[in-house]
Order: sequence, then C-alpha cells, then structure tokens
Amino acid sequence: MREERAHSRPERGSLSPRSIPLRLGHAYLGHAQLSLVEHALCPLDATVSLSGSPIHETRYWYTDEQRHRKQARVRVAYPDGLSPTDELYLWGLLSLTFSQPKPSADFYATPYYCLRQLGCIDHQEARTGGKRFILFRNAISRLSAVSYRNDHFYDPVRGEHRDVGFGFLSYSLPLDPASSRAWRFAWDPIFFEFCQAVAGALRFDFHTYRTLDPASRRLYLLLKKVFWRSDVSPDFDLKDLAVSVLGFSATHPVWALSRKLSRCIAVLLDHAVIRLPDGLTSPSDLLRKRAKGQYSIQFHRGPHFENAAAPSPQLFDSPLYEPLHEIGLDDATIRHVLHTYNPRLIAECADMTLAAKERSGEKFFTKSPQAYFIDNLREQAAGNRTPPDWWRELRKEEERRRWQADRTDGAVATSQIFNAAFDAYLETDAREAFGRVMDRIFDDLKAAGQSDSDASEHARLFTRTHFLNRFRAEHPQWKHDDPTAQPRDIL
Repeated sequence: MREERAHSRPERGSLSPRSIPLRLGHAYLGHAQLSLVEHALCPLDATVSLSGSPIHETRYWYTDEQRHRKQARVRVAYPDGLSPTDELYLWGLLSLTFSQPKPSADFYATPYYCLRQLGCIDHQEARTGGKRFILFRNAISRLSAVSYRNDHFYDPVRGEHRDVGFGFLSYSLPLDPASSRAWRFAWDPIFFEFCQAVAGALRFDFHTYRTLDPASRRLYLLLKKVFWRSDVSPDFDLKDLAVSVLGFSATHPVWALSRKLSRCIAVLLDHAVIRLPDGLTSPSDLLRKRAKGQYSIQFHRGPHFENAAAPSPQLFDSPLYEPLHEIGLDDATIRHVLHTYNPRLIAECADMTLAAKERSGEKFFTKSPQAYFIDNLREQAAGNRTPPDWWRELRKEEERRRWQADRTDGAVATSQIFNAAFDAYLETDAREAFGRVMDRIFDDLKAAGQSDSDASEHARLFTRTHFLNRFRAEHPQWKHDDPTAQPRDIL
C-alpha cells in the first residue's frame, strides 16, 4: 500500500533522516506548538498530500474548562501541496528561531546554516546549491502557502478555546543559489504568538525527532506532550490515533491500522520513548479490544525523557555568523556586533553589504566590505541613515524575478487550486472582515437607492472583488492572475 511505503521510508525526493549524524547545535532542542501536535497536518501518504486534494479536514478530542470531552474541527488548506516531511522544516525553523537570545517573528539565516543545524547536511558539503537546498526551498514554498483553521483551538495567551485561522510563515530569498546572503523567514504573527507563549510551547529532543519516520514523529510529539504531565497516557481510540493524529487513511480496515500503529510503537520502543509494562512482550500486546472492530491503546513513558539538557550554543551557532564571516569580520568583531545591535538590523546591513559585493565586487567599497558594513550598522542604529534605494529596488526586482521563475517552472497552481485557497482565506483570515465590509457596502448601496436584493448581490460581488485583490497582495504567489483562471470562476 502507498501509505505503508510512506511510513516505512521517506518519500522520493526527501532527505533520509538517518543519513547524517546531527551536530549538537541550536536545533538540539526542538520547538513545536502544543495544539498542532494533536492532529495530522496532512495525509501521511505524500502522493496524496502533494498532488491530491488541497484541503485536509480532520478532528481531535479535547477537554474543555468543565472537564467535558469535545471535538475540535480542523481545516488545513495547502494550495501547493504539503508533505509529511515538511513538518521537519516547520518545527526545525521554529526551533532555530526560538533558540536565539531574543526570538522575533523575523528570522534571518542562510540555507546552509539551517540545513546544517537541522542535521540535513554535514560540514563537508557545499554551502550552496545541490539537491538538498532545492528540497529545502520547495518545502518552504509549500509551507508559506498553508492556511490553518481550527474552530476550538486552545489559545495559550488567553487561556481559552477559540475559533482561529492563521498561516505559518512568509519568506524572501535571493534567486541565485550561489548567493551568500541570508534568507528571511517571517512568521505569521498569530501563529508566532501561540508558539511563543509558555503554555503553548512544546520542547523536545530534535535529534530523536529527526531520526524517526514521519508517522513515528507525529506520535512522538503527541506523547511528549502527554508525558509532561503523566507517566501513563490516557486510553486512545486506535482509529482516532492512527487516522487523526498519524494521518493514515480512514479507508484502511482496523487490522491494517493496527499493524501500521504497531510499527510506530516498535520504533519508539527502540528509542526508549515508551516502554512495555511488565508482562507484555510485543507492541501488539498494548491493544485492548473494547467492542467488535474497536480497540484502545495506552502508552507508558520510557527513559528517553530523562536525558540531560542540550549543551550551550557557541558563537558559530548564530544564524548571522556565516553572513558576517563572509563579509570578512573576525570572531571577536562578530561577537561584539551580535551582543550590541538588533538582530534584524544586523541581518539587513549584512544583506545589503553582501548584495553590493555580489553585484559590483570590491570596487563598490571605498575602503572595504567590513568598513561599509560597520559604518551602515552604526549609522542606522543611531537613526542617522536609512537603507539605500538601490538595495530596496534590488529586493523588489528579486521578488519579481522569483515570481516569473515560479510561473515558468509551473509553480502557479490551476484555477481550481486557486479558488480553493481563496475560499479557505475567506473562511479563516478574512471571515470577520468580509462580513463588516459587505455590511458597510450594502448600507451605502441602500442609501443610494438600490433595492435590498440588488444591494445584497452587488455588495457581495464588490466585497469579494476587494478581498480577491487583498488576498493576492498578502500572498505573493497569487499576486498575478493565473492564466487558467477565468473571472467567472473567481467571482
């Protein structure tokens, strides 16, 4: 079966999780969001999640303030597809972001730094280009298009369940794979707030997580959340766990789901994440029959969670170390810069210096790249200078070229996928704003003399057109009309 292949080994084009030993660095301590580990973000079968329906709907159980068991409904829209292995990059980038001294929604790093810290490449591999960098870029592109909706998401900031909708991240990066300039990742502000809250953060051993297969990774994160409070998990319904949490297909019979889940259990036993209670000898012994075709399972905490904490990060573990080193700064100067100035300002000045160096060479600088960088950093920090116009125009041109390259490569989805993404946007991010705008336009049209029916029809059309333009403005991948989309399909 296709899902069994996806469970037993990474799908084609993914990075083998066991191929490279992980160097202890910032990504040693993983960072995830508590509510998102309660369910699968996409089907486990990558052939379905990458090329099938752009919408994944699921449910999971939670306990409300009155200790009542209820279900939350989840809708994940991914117009460019989504792979289960993309979660490695999602949680990995989040881990690197929160490993910084002052985490912010803007994270700057080179792809080489990210892949090295995540254990996907070693020190001997090239710093730019190659298959691993392409896979990383493609995963980030898919993640940036995701729209998440949950009607009973636990808000850790307000301490209550709420109806929420958000994306994961946006990005801006140079087109030239040989460029030394840092990539910029901008986290969605609502998602970042949830991840930043102490009550919403899940910290885990990223090294262990990376070595697991996609299904076992999902089970590992769920159990990490459960075992923080108790040595024994609650009883999970077999089908709910296999389908809603791990992402196996609901069309599989119970015996097949049991076999797939047993393999995940065997993997976690090998990593000491769980243990078998006294008297049990195999993963299948954990299953308990409740009724015909219904089984439950309970897990016991293993010694894995008693491991020591991660070592302290070193200077070269900073995501800004490589760009500053490329400029020509020595370690003492880099350490001073990192401790003195705002990380975002450092990243922008470094990007500006490297862009000038790559575009015009050493002749651009009056003295040296190092002097140019330090001078701009000091002046901008003091409020005496703003970034030059040529750099701003260069970044705009890069975005335009990236969009054209995406269209040429066929990265722009069809009108059917576009409409699905836009509808998901109207149902999540723009739902409340859509109603307010439509009511205001309706009142204006009524005041102008239109009948109720005409005013209602025109208000809906004008509002949808307004949010269509807004959607494209907020999502660069949809900024220009898709050639396959017709106005009648969109409006």
